[in-house]
Amino acid sequence: MNREEFLKVFDNNKIFFLDGATGTNLMKEGLPAGACTEEWILEHTDVIKKLQKSYVDAGSDIIYAPTFTGNRIKLDNFGLSDRKREINTELVKLAKESAGSNAYVAGDVTMTGRQLKPMGDLDFEELITVYKEQIQILEEAGCDLIVVETMMSLQECRAALIAAKEVSDIAVMVTLTFEQDGRTLFGTDAKTAAIVMESLGACAVGANCSTGPDKMADIIADMASVTNIPIIAKPNAGLPVVNEDGTTSYDMPCEIFAGEMEKLIRSGATIIGGCCGTDADYIKALHDKYLEYDVSKGLVYPNGEVLTRKNEDMRFLTSERMTVAFLLDDPFMIVGERINPTGKKKLQAELREGKLDMVCDFVSKQEEDGASILDVNVGMSGIDECSMMSDILDEILPLTSLPLCIDTSDEKTMEMALRKYPGRALINSISLEKDKAERFLPIAKKYGAMFILLPVGPKGLPDSLEEKHLFIRQLSDKAYEMGLKRTDIIVDGLVATIGANKNAALETLETIKYCKDNGFATICGLSNISFGLPQRAFVNTAFLTMAIANGLTMAICNPSQELLVNSAFASDLLRNKEEADLRYIERMSRYDGMNVQVSCVPKGQKLVAAYSGSTLGTTKEAENDKKSNSSERCKESSSSGNGNAADESSVEFMMSKIKTDVMKGSKRTIEKDTLDAIEKGCDPKSLLNDVLMLAINEVGDLFDKGKYFLPQLIASAETMKMSIAKLEPLLNEGENGNDNKETIVIATVHGDIHDIGKNLVALMLKNHGFNVIDLGKDVPSEKIVDTAISENAAIIALSALMTTTMQEMKTVVKLAKEKNCKAKIVIGGAVVTEDYAWEIGADGYSSDAANCVRIVKNILAIE
Repeated sequence: MNREEFLKVFDNNKIFFLDGATGTNLMKEGLPAGACTEEWILEHTDVIKKLQKSYVDAGSDIIYAPTFTGNRIKLDNFGLSDRKREINTELVKLAKESAGSNAYVAGDVTMTGRQLKPMGDLDFEELITVYKEQIQILEEAGCDLIVVETMMSLQECRAALIAAKEVSDIAVMVTLTFEQDGRTLFGTDAKTAAIVMESLGACAVGANCSTGPDKMADIIADMASVTNIPIIAKPNAGLPVVNEDGTTSYDMPCEIFAGEMEKLIRSGATIIGGCCGTDADYIKALHDKYLEYDVSKGLVYPNGEVLTRKNEDMRFLTSERMTVAFLLDDPFMIVGERINPTGKKKLQAELREGKLDMVCDFVSKQEEDGASILDVNVGMSGIDECSMMSDILDEILPLTSLPLCIDTSDEKTMEMALRKYPGRALINSISLEKDKAERFLPIAKKYGAMFILLPVGPKGLPDSLEEKHLFIRQLSDKAYEMGLKRTDIIVDGLVATIGANKNAALETLETIKYCKDNGFATICGLSNISFGLPQRAFVNTAFLTMAIANGLTMAICNPSQELLVNSAFASDLLRNKEEADLRYIERMSRYDGMNVQVSCVPKGQKLVAAYSGSTLGTTKEAENDKKSNSSERCKESSSSGNGNAADESSVEFMMSKIKTDVMKGSKRTIEKDTLDAIEKGCDPKSLLNDVLMLAINEVGDLFDKGKYFLPQLIASAETMKMSIAKLEPLLNEGENGNDNKETIVIATVHGDIHDIGKNLVALMLKNHGFNVIDLGKDVPSEKIVDTAISENAAIIALSALMTTTMQEMKTVVKLAKEKNCKAKIVIGGAVVTEDYAWEIGADGYSSDAANCVRIVKNILAIE
């Protein structure tokens, strides 16, 4: 079935039922840890048919074909990639035999186990190809729909949806798994995930695994509040517990599970089922309880607040980690314009050299100054625009959570950027000239992007206000024909120069009002209005406040222009827009402790804002103290041997620069900056202890507070590693860290091929000076323990991502005791809990990489 057919069958007016767990039930029937599940099923077809038939008999409307790890990459771990067609086809056949005419069969797709670049070695296009292969096989084998499940990366979800679009029109459901903080491992919140999945064409979205139904309601409610497609809830049967016989079970009986599921239904879920620990009894309990459930009872958040489904007038732009949502009467927003080489000779020179320092600076500065969206334009001569846009996206995506506006007239560059961008972007722009609408509107539809409608006709600029409005109607009609909606469009007011057309401002203001009256969001570039006039800032600011009064939604401008931006915030305040008072007060807090005077000046002089006092938020005394204290740390030179003290200003600057490199994950600059710091006289040991260690600890704190996410944590850790590699030859061997620090053996347990968390833990531990022996993934318990004994390791660190493999941790603990291994054992991973650690006799539990460093230091009593 396609998406439209799915939505007709699985509407939001009643409850529908999925199946329960597969892996945990197969383990009860003898599936060994570490085996290829798909191969084992084909050798025990009676087991899977019995299980799936029990789900159909219990009331499942959809059962999942057991193709969970049937992609080429995962099968290749078992030497079975050449059998992917045979394996997937046979598994679908088994599911269809079990379903008969009583249930639909969903082809099951999940992660590959390899990480995308830049965190891993997997190219995004290769991942799309891998998913294309499996999805095409699944559809040809007779699946009714596809389910992409247990996903931790929004970008991997996007790859699967894009793959499905390019080989089929089959309906695709998507469920992600979320951490305790309500975000995926990569930092995506539930609202953002739902918005991006719906915009890309998913027929249903939701959450599965990771938690019981009692802790999933907030996630489901957040998804329901921003989308109108069906919401899926497929939680575990509570938390895993270790039984006396060493097996793992779950602590929530089916009666309690069924009762708790009402919270998820009241939060918006209409397609429900069970994940780890559930079986046919759980599904029957759900079916019996909710088959005739009255969904008209209304939705509520877990705290009791009334919940409504997506407001059809709401617009959404997202990055991978946040959403910008806005209605027409919401506060004004700034689209930062600085990442644009036009008129910036220094930026042009850097881009031609392949340097992105200025771009990165523009990102952080514009976000700091209040931009809500960042425009990215690299169009200039002398570079490959598509390649440069790709490089810039790689560089800036870890640096900011703000959504991006992709600004290019090159079709190839636009498609590459939207394909790669892990969120819902804004296209700048689409017009009626040169078949641009015919070329770019399909791209917007395919990748779920919003776009700026530029009212320029086939022959160029409109000759009149009436023609401008005609172009708006014609282009929006073309968008509707493509399946786009009014809420996908932001109309450019097309600002002309008032020096050439005295009615330019009035015509633009009339267009803004016309658009708002017809339900369109609006945007404009401000600077053109004042071209050729003196003291342009006054004209731009006056025009902006008038435009806001007429309904302007956002403007492309430089957010560091204080007069302009502050006037915009003041305009919202005076118009009593929601929370405008709080936004204004927060904006003005940047001037605390400063005496700000803005004055008019004679013709020919620049308008200046005179600030007396100090830099924002910092006193001169504090700056001087900081300079004095920090420069003391790096005075002694060990590289030159001449004993000359380093220049204090250079030392302070380089220390600050290296810390910034680590905080921002600037792998492009860290090696050069480290060598420059040594050349200027910084002591390598001081750089390591007083800059790098402090910076990575600060990154860890930000990660713990939910202000940094996994991509940023990894980028910072890898940046620090690169700096340490340059420092190591200069450090005294006895003080290097690895000679005096304890040895740690780390591994992903037998049967588990997921290693992103383990790799990050290993990297963080190495950066803190430990001697880390990384045994890799899918490591036998004997090898882990024997290595720890032979290497006299102080710590064994174990990782597991799946409930079907986490019991191997208990095997390692037991084996270590039997062999009298002295190493303490620390465990962690997405499915692992602190209670589980104590139940199996581990010595510590870590929730994440930064926390693991602290746990290890505590166990070893290291300061």
